[in-house]
Amino acid sequence: MANLKAVIPVAGLGMHMLPATKAIPKEMLPIVDKPMIQYIVDEIVAAGIKEIVLVTHSSKNAVENHFDTSYELEALLEQRVKRQLLA
Repeated sequence: MANLKAVIPVAGLGMHMLPATKAIPKEMLPIVDKPMIQYIVDEIVAAGIKEIVLVTHSSKNAVENHFDTSYELEALLEQRVKRQLLA
């Protein structure tokens, strides 16, 4: 497969969705148990695309914080994968 990248434009301010987007960016609005953007990223990853670019507005820290690296979580997941490979 070619080296595909996904580009997700999320820089808009969501003015048409006020007042829901007054405190939280539209892509971070929850659907059931997780933000809308997480469903999109999950589908992209499931499709086999490894590189994802989020085009955001400089004031949207919530998006950056949501996808911020959690080194503890990465270590735990890496450990689980190693255990599965050994089994």
